[in-house]
Amino acid sequence: MIECSINNLIKYYGANKIFENISFELKTNERIGLIGKNGCGKTTLMKILIGAEDYQGGSINFSKDTKVGYLDQIFEFKPDTTVMEIFELAFQKLWEIKKEMKSVEQKIKKLKGGNLDKVLKRYGYLMEQYEINGGYEVETRINKIYNGLNIADSYRKMRFEELSGGEKTRVMLGKLLLEEPDILLMDEPTNHLDISSVEWLEEFLKNYKGVVLVISHDRCFLDNVVNRIIELHSDKAELYDGNYSDYTAERERRFLLEYKAYQNQQKKIDTMEKQVQRFRIWGKMRDSEVMYKRAKEIEKRLGKIEVLDRPVLESRKIRLPHQKAQRSGKIVLKAEMIEKSFGEKMLFSDLSFTLFYQDRLCIMGNNGSGKTTLLKIILGKIPADKGCVSLGASIKIGYLPQNVIFRDEEKTLLEYFIEEHKVTVSEARSELAKVLYFQEDVNKKIRTLSGGEKRRLKLCSLLYEEVNFMILDEPTNHLDMDSREVLEETLTDYDGTLLFVSHDRYFIRKIADKIMVLDNGNGKLYPMNYDEYLEEKKKDLEVEFPKENIKEVRKTPEKKVKMPDKNQKLKKLEEEMNSIEEKLNLIDELMNLNNSNAVRLSELFNEKETLEMQFEEVFLEWEKLQ
Repeated sequence: MIECSINNLIKYYGANKIFENISFELKTNERIGLIGKNGCGKTTLMKILIGAEDYQGGSINFSKDTKVGYLDQIFEFKPDTTVMEIFELAFQKLWEIKKEMKSVEQKIKKLKGGNLDKVLKRYGYLMEQYEINGGYEVETRINKIYNGLNIADSYRKMRFEELSGGEKTRVMLGKLLLEEPDILLMDEPTNHLDISSVEWLEEFLKNYKGVVLVISHDRCFLDNVVNRIIELHSDKAELYDGNYSDYTAERERRFLLEYKAYQNQQKKIDTMEKQVQRFRIWGKMRDSEVMYKRAKEIEKRLGKIEVLDRPVLESRKIRLPHQKAQRSGKIVLKAEMIEKSFGEKMLFSDLSFTLFYQDRLCIMGNNGSGKTTLLKIILGKIPADKGCVSLGASIKIGYLPQNVIFRDEEKTLLEYFIEEHKVTVSEARSELAKVLYFQEDVNKKIRTLSGGEKRRLKLCSLLYEEVNFMILDEPTNHLDMDSREVLEETLTDYDGTLLFVSHDRYFIRKIADKIMVLDNGNGKLYPMNYDEYLEEKKKDLEVEFPKENIKEVRKTPEKKVKMPDKNQKLKKLEEEMNSIEEKLNLIDELMNLNNSNAVRLSELFNEKETLEMQFEEVFLEWEKLQ
């Protein structure tokens, strides 16, 4: 079923054309990735679909009663609004039904006879609607979102305005998922999510009953979720079946066909032009009207040919500098027994590791596990509570933070580069051109740049400085796919040592040769690449939780002890529910790790169903006591 049809859409900002001739359809159960260069209008298109932006031509048609949801980057709520209140906004229809039910209950108490039958019928209808719309599952659904997006229970009563930017995004993503719109529009949903949350979101979206249209530069995410790609250009929208990997292969195939057609047409045009020239020469030499007439006929045919544009596989990409870094000593960094906590929260303790010349170490872990804090301790920006960090000989550090801020953002790009690196205007322009800042672009003030543009400028500056130890915090954030690929190529050829934090699995897979995972106050080092790390993690999970033991969740006490105290019984049931939930989470992890093993996946699915039935039994018992 077609949920939405977009036909020949045109959008201008003043005299600037953003795009034109944009046509595509959104069909039920499709998972679509919307991709394209930064600035091509992807976010603008989404805002047009939700009615937040107008358009100058074309049409948009939704099927009847279609509900559209959008993950926005700007959040506006009353100052005292709590996280839980925002989540509850997703159930507005339910609260309206519940409010009417209470009103009808009051009427029932007062009425008798025939009027009572009519009111009771209405009450029965409302109860049915309340159940159909999931009124009895609200708490369960909210808890599922909390757990999946790693939103701590302590956040429920927190005021929304007190949260960080990343936390706000996760809360708004949770609210949107709870609303379950028919068309789900998402702009960079994996920003600010750790890897476990991204994996959970992937599973959620794969099973989502509706259309998903997502803007993302996360190539693994697109490979795992989408079954269709729309590539947005200024003059068209190109459609591709399959995921991102399928898109890249198909794009290259289409390019080769288009280039062959272009070459054949050029040969044909060249032949016809030579024929015209020959017939004219012969006509003049022989004074032949027939020859002149033949030349004019060919010219007419030439004039009717619709000349194909020369196809371009890739537009101009950034070129990061490749200066050779000065050789450092063998040992680049040594961390010994590092400990750090904030208040009662212990980030890590007894953390020790050594980084050697040309190592490429990726630090991974859930949000709040202390990854950025560890980088700042290494950089000397904050002190460790215990332990010490020492650098090797001849180390020159370059640091790329999550949020790039320059000392004086009133300077132009050209002024910054000249002053920072003591170079001539000509040399500064040459280096800035490598990251696509041409002509008047270099006279822009830094404060006017987007997050991705500031990141490009900072990366260019770091590599020009010939640093031999690069510390990068989420280096691919805000970069489009082309820029990410260039960064990967640059860092692959980089002579120095790399220490970086990233949630971009494609980037980690390409760059890292060592993985360190921060989890629950501990740091575990895996001296291997990302694929080998996943295999190792899979083995660890299989050993710790073998499949034959996963079903054994409910603990059987040695003796049946009478527990007359209601609170004690409740506490025991709550512990039992928590235990089952932990096992369910572990099964989810195993299902992710075994997604290509159909037999094991089927076993895990059956075990999951058994556990969910057990959970329901315990929950009903707990509910009765409540």
